[in-house]
Amino acid sequence: MRGRETRLLVVGRHGPGGIGQYIKEQRRHLAGEIRLSSHRSGAFDTAGVVAFIRSLLRIVWNAVSYTARSPPDIVHVHSSHRFSFYRAGFYVLFSKHVWGCPVVLHIHGSSFDTFVATDNPLVRWYQSIVYDAADEIIVLSAYWRDTLAAHTDPAKLVVLANAVDSENYLPAFDGTKPHIVAISNQLRRKGIAELAAAIDQLTDRDLDFRVSLAGKGALSHHSERLAAANPNVEYFGFVSEERKHELLGSGSIFVLPSHAEGLPIAILEAMAAGNAIVSTTVGAIPEVIDEENGVLVAPRDADALAEALADLIADPERTAAMGRTNRAVVEERYEWATVTEDLLGIYDRLLADPADHKSEAERVRED
Repeated sequence: MRGRETRLLVVGRHGPGGIGQYIKEQRRHLAGEIRLSSHRSGAFDTAGVVAFIRSLLRIVWNAVSYTARSPPDIVHVHSSHRFSFYRAGFYVLFSKHVWGCPVVLHIHGSSFDTFVATDNPLVRWYQSIVYDAADEIIVLSAYWRDTLAAHTDPAKLVVLANAVDSENYLPAFDGTKPHIVAISNQLRRKGIAELAAAIDQLTDRDLDFRVSLAGKGALSHHSERLAAANPNVEYFGFVSEERKHELLGSGSIFVLPSHAEGLPIAILEAMAAGNAIVSTTVGAIPEVIDEENGVLVAPRDADALAEALADLIADPERTAAMGRTNRAVVEERYEWATVTEDLLGIYDRLLADPADHKSEAERVRED
């Protein structure tokens, strides 16, 4: 069974992004509960040929150096879709079939539903052997459980939502001038173009509100243009965690018009900060947001997005009530303290009978 001497090895992409943030918080909250170390899987850098080659060499080196590590008691591999999954698959297969460790595969991908439905026979074969090697597969919601259930043993699937620390956020709940906040990577998938078009529509109406935009990316020019043209719009670019907490705490409406998502940590953070949510009907978002705590629209629909925002701007009391509901929901369901206990329970379950997780090669050697 798990104890403070149990060695957990967490594998995945570190740094910016949802997986990197999750790993950072996972390490922080499991400290003292288990002996945790981590291994960087790396990620492709597409900012030019030289950067790409360097990132490829780093990914290969990370994989090679992994084989020289001492085997832990359990391995937890984080993965998204496409190339993230291809990299993660190596770590799952090596950990299971060479080390003989129980392996947890944690699926985060915003477009994993499309990836898992591929018609490519080679990709489907690779997916199947990775799923077979994993002892348990963590998914973010019932939607993702149902999506994966058609492709692997449903008994392996465990629903475990993303989490936040609500104590990091101080909601305003003042019901005064509506404050729209949007913090995300400035990318097409995040609906940045639609958000800019919706805000353009709102500024043409007789509405009293302000907007704070933050994040960097290929579509940052949309936010830069909005801030330059409208005195009630501010664009902060990349912001620190502390500044993000402040912006969310001062907000009353958080908007994330994504084209595809898993279960966005950004939405849970905004909920903890007491914001009403305006987002889209993708991924697991409809399992978290309903008419009690926000408004959902179809992705890529700037007109519907503008109408949803206008309705909340026009009714600050309703918006504040949604924010209070969201804060309560996070405290009840999405706190890291709760998720930490769930993670430890998964590890306990897999370590209850280590013999069940030995590799075939290891059993042959023992015989």
